[in-house]
This record gives sequence, structure tokens and C-alpha cells, in this order.
Amino acid sequence: MQYRTLGCSGTVVSAQTLGTMTFGAEADEETSHAILTRFVEAGGTLVDTADVYSAGVSEEIIGRWLAQHPTEARQVVLATKGRFPMGEGPNDLGLSRRHLRDALDASLRRLGVEHIDLYQVHAWDALTPVEETLRFLDDAVTAGKIGYYGFSNYLGWQLTKAVHVARAHGWAAPVTLQPQYNLLVRDIEHEVVPAALDAGMGLLPWSPLAGGWLTGKYQRDVDPTGATRLGENPQRGMEAWEARNADERTWRVIDAVREVADGHDVSMSQVALAWLAQQPAVTSVILGARTVEQLDDNLGAADLRLDPGAVARLTDASAPRVDDYPYGTAGVQQRHRSITGGR
Repeated sequence: MQYRTLGCSGTVVSAQTLGTMTFGAEADEETSHAILTRFVEAGGTLVDTADVYSAGVSEEIIGRWLAQHPTEARQVVLATKGRFPMGEGPNDLGLSRRHLRDALDASLRRLGVEHIDLYQVHAWDALTPVEETLRFLDDAVTAGKIGYYGFSNYLGWQLTKAVHVARAHGWAAPVTLQPQYNLLVRDIEHEVVPAALDAGMGLLPWSPLAGGWLTGKYQRDVDPTGATRLGENPQRGMEAWEARNADERTWRVIDAVREVADGHDVSMSQVALAWLAQQPAVTSVILGARTVEQLDDNLGAADLRLDPGAVARLTDASAPRVDDYPYGTAGVQQRHRSITGGR
């Protein structure tokens, strides 16, 4: 396992994170505990959850594991999130001081801890002033309830605004951003990644395997069946399948991943995870597993370092489509220039 600092903080975390959205849903408590144990045995330290995962059950499952494994728990860097509805009332969601206070206290109770290492706001809230949210988070740091805070699913301008508001007031600054990022979804490279780099924030990418598309289990012109997310959710899944199946770029990326995997004698999942771990600003890649076997395969990417040729093959095949401006040719010319100058 490789280790990196958590964004610009001094806390060290594993370059792979255990995501626990499956806990209490696709993985029962026994399986979830086995996954946690295997992850920590492999050297993993960062465990990520959220209050809305299985309506709080994911946090409860993690809390019971922490209580049963006090020695191992000391090495865990614990992360959770709040923002989405946990009740029916108008204040049971959002990034207001009131809701975040209740959400954080509830997460602490479910996890059975007095302190959360990384508390993340799960998404932007257009109704709550950013100053209100950031002041609460700074207060939570001061009170010792959280060590650091971060964002999830923020746009570039939202991230930058929050960073500069925090700095202007002398409040604790965010250290991480959790975005969707993988070989099929690279749009964040235009604005979000540069904003994170400018702020010194680390990325914790979710959905690194694009919902299973980068594992090789889907094939061109073959309808998905069996134990796949698309096969298990036919109506919703087939809509996504048809959209992807009509997209030649998707199959070009999958072909490139398969080619690199064959050349390195590893799984396609490991190649996709390794490529992502080598991207700028990435601190730790979030793994989502329903079984210990799935986790073991993903852990195989922990020490896989792709050579420059393989990285270039994958990067070229997955180049994101862009409009002409500001991300097309004219935009590229404005973002870069030769140091030697001249016409």
C-alpha cells in the first residue's frame, strides 16, 4: 500500500480508500466487517462513509467494527459526510448550521466515536450562505469534533469561493474534494482539478470503475445480465446501457484498458484504478466492494505503477470531449504558452 498526505494536511492516509456505501445494502454486517478487516490488513487506513448510506446503517456497522477492533481502529482515518435528507422536516437537510450540527452529532453517535478525522459536506447548498457553513465547520474543528473538513461534488467556482472565504475570515480551510472521476468521466480536469491544485486540496475520486464499465464485465452488443448493477436494475440499468452502448468513446476506452491489462498481466479494474491514482491532485481512490473478493482484486492496484506508455495510451483513448470554447483549441492556447515567447 502506498501512503500520501490528506490534501495539504499533515495526516497520512492510504492511497486507496474503503468506500462503504454498500454496507447495510449490498453487503450485510458480517460481510461488511470482513471487508473492513481485509482492508486494514492490507495497509488501508482511510475509511469513507456518509449518514445517508443505508439511512445511517453504514455508519452503525462501521461503529460496531471499530468497537470490536480497538487496536486496528487506532490506525483508521475516519471520514463521513452530511447534507442530504435524514428526515422529513425542512431542516433535515442542507448545509445550515442547524442541520450540520444535528447531522454531525448523529454521525458521531452512530460511529461510536468522539471525533471524526474528515467531515465532508456531501454537495453544494444554494440556500445556505457559504459563510454559515464554513463557520460551523471551523467551530467543529475548534471544538475537537472533527479534524479536517472537505467537500463532495463541488464545481470549480464553488470550491474556489469557499476556499477564499475561509481564508479571508481566518477559518480552517478545506483539505479535500470528493468528485466523480474515472477514465470515462474526466470533465473535472477542465476546472475542478485546476481549482483543487490551486487550493492545495487532495482529490478522493468516487466511482473509479464507472459503475463497473471499466471492469470488463460489459461487452459491446451484449445485454448485461446476472450480478451486475445493470442486470440487477433492468429498467434504469438498460437506459444507461443503451446510452453507453451507443457511445463509441466508451468502447474505445474499454479496449485500451483491456490492452494495458493484458500487457501487465493484471485485471482491468486494477489498470483503471492505477491510472486514476497517478493523476494530479489525487490523494486516495475510493474503492467500493460488495464482497471480500472484489476488494482483493481492487487492492491489487495498490502498488501497480503504470509505465508512461500505458498511461499515455489510456489518457489518449479517454480524452474528454469538449466544446470549442473555452476548452477547445482556443482555450488550450490561452491556458498555455511557450516560455520562449515569439509569434
